[in-house]
Amino acid sequence: MRDINGKTRTCGLIGNPVEHTLSPIIHNTLASELGIDMAYVPFHVETGQLEHAAKGAYALNILGCNVTVPYKNDIVPQLVEIDDLAAKIGSVNTLVRVEGGYKGYNTDMTGLLRAMKSDNVTIEGEEIIVLGAGGVGRAVAYMCAAYGASKVYLLNRTLDKAVNVAREVNENTERDCVEAFVLSDYKTLAKKKYVVIQCTSIGLYPKVEDVVIEDESFYDMVKVGYDLIYTPWETKFMSMVKAHGAQAYNGLKMLLYQGVDAFELWNDCKVSDESAYKVYELMKEAVTSR
Repeated sequence: MRDINGKTRTCGLIGNPVEHTLSPIIHNTLASELGIDMAYVPFHVETGQLEHAAKGAYALNILGCNVTVPYKNDIVPQLVEIDDLAAKIGSVNTLVRVEGGYKGYNTDMTGLLRAMKSDNVTIEGEEIIVLGAGGVGRAVAYMCAAYGASKVYLLNRTLDKAVNVAREVNENTERDCVEAFVLSDYKTLAKKKYVVIQCTSIGLYPKVEDVVIEDESFYDMVKVGYDLIYTPWETKFMSMVKAHGAQAYNGLKMLLYQGVDAFELWNDCKVSDESAYKVYELMKEAVTSR
C-alpha cells in the first residue's frame, strides 16, 4: 500500500456526477509506476458550487484537477490563465496550479491525437466526417482543422448549430475547411473513404441498439471509425463500421491519453508507452467487467 502523508500532493476530478469515473485508475497507477508522491480523488461538485470549488481547491493547495461534465465550459471564468488551444476550443478539462489560481488546458483533444497516433491513424491531409456539433464535436472539428485535415464535414441533427460551429472553427483556425451539414446530407458527399469520428452520446449504455446513422450505405464510406463512447465496449456504430470492412475504435484510449497528458502537466514528467499500456489494460478490465 502506498504511504499517503503530509508531503503527498493531491489532484482530483471536478464534475457532477463523478461516481463512476475511471480517472483514479489512470492517475494513481501512474503515480505508483513513476514513484511520484501524488494521490487522485473525485470531487463531486453540486450545481452552483463551481466557483467555490475552484477557489477552495487552490486554498487547499491542490496541485491540479481534471474537469468533466457539466463544467468544461463553465470553469473558464474561474481561471487566471488559459492555454491557447483551450481558449480557441472554448473548453477546459485540465487545471494546472499557477501563481494565484489555475491555468486551463484541453487535454481531451491532445489525448485524442495521441490515441489516434497509437492506432496509426493520421489527421493531416485526410477528409474527416465529424458526427455531432455539440461540445465534443466542436472540439474535434477544431482539432481536425488545426492539425491539418484537408476537409472536415460536420454533420449534426440541426443545421444551425453545425453552421455556427463551422464558422467559429474556420475563424479560429484561419482556414476554410469545415463545412456544415444535417446528418442526412452524408448522401451528398463524394462516394469515397473518410475518417469518421462519432461525437454524440447516441449508442451510450444502456441504449446500445441506437446509432447516429442507420443507413448501411454510409458505412461503405468509412475508412476508419472512432466512437468516443467506451461503454459499451463495442457500440453499434463500431460494429457497423467493422461489418463494412473498416477498423473501428472506441473512446477509451482518448480517456487514457487525456489523463496521461494531464499527469505530465502536473508533474513535469514523461509517461512511457509501457506505463500507459499498463494503465489502459486496467481501464479496459474495469469497463468490460461492469
